[in-house]
Amino acid sequence: MKIYHELLSTISKRKPVVLCTVINSNRSVPRKAGAKMLVFEDGSTLDTIGGGEMESRVITEALIAIEDKKPRQLDYSLVNPSEGDPGVCGGEITIYLEPYMPQITIYILGAGHIGKAVSELSHWLGYRVVIWDDRKEIIENFEGQGNVVSGSLSEALEKEPVDKHTRVVAVTRNADVDGRALPFILKTPATYIGLMGSQKRWGVVRDILLTQGVSEGEIDRIATPIGLKISAESPEEIAVSILAEVIAFENAS
Repeated sequence: MKIYHELLSTISKRKPVVLCTVINSNRSVPRKAGAKMLVFEDGSTLDTIGGGEMESRVITEALIAIEDKKPRQLDYSLVNPSEGDPGVCGGEITIYLEPYMPQITIYILGAGHIGKAVSELSHWLGYRVVIWDDRKEIIENFEGQGNVVSGSLSEALEKEPVDKHTRVVAVTRNADVDGRALPFILKTPATYIGLMGSQKRWGVVRDILLTQGVSEGEIDRIATPIGLKISAESPEEIAVSILAEVIAFENAS
């Protein structure tokens, strides 16, 4: 049970982990079917599926699985190292690698009509949702719709940090709010930062960021205008276009 406890604990900490399970074995092998091992993102492990060169190869494959988020089955013959086999036990072993990735968080900046629609659709799609707005009286309407934070964004980021599994959706009420919020977001490891607004508004926001000393390289991290071009008009349609772009980003990565 320890391995499952650690698996759940790692997932709850929003850390990736790979469960490696021996699903088949023939003749002489170091571990039989059912043996399990966890591989963490730093390459450390819990328990063993046999050790040696074979286990070393499994760890390497597990780290690749964390990168591409895909499970895989590994088949090894443990007979002749001179032919590339990772052992000399004399048997065959099959190991299944199952990566468990942190749930993607949609971090919504702005609790207006579009923010509300993005929140509702994000929940429906199974994302973890964080909603921020600097107006406490507005954000109170979102209680029960996700992890709700108000006040300054710097304080909000302490309560609900952004990590590399976070996708930021900025749909605030004006360019001034964008200009104050984005410098904080650009200091985070968020891998997707999308901003709503016209080209004119983006020009204003960009000037604000440059005035605050944000580099061109950092500004280039911002995807704007956010959302796929589907001639969206209503908040709900705009939310669909935004999350369609997020899904496209996920599938491409």
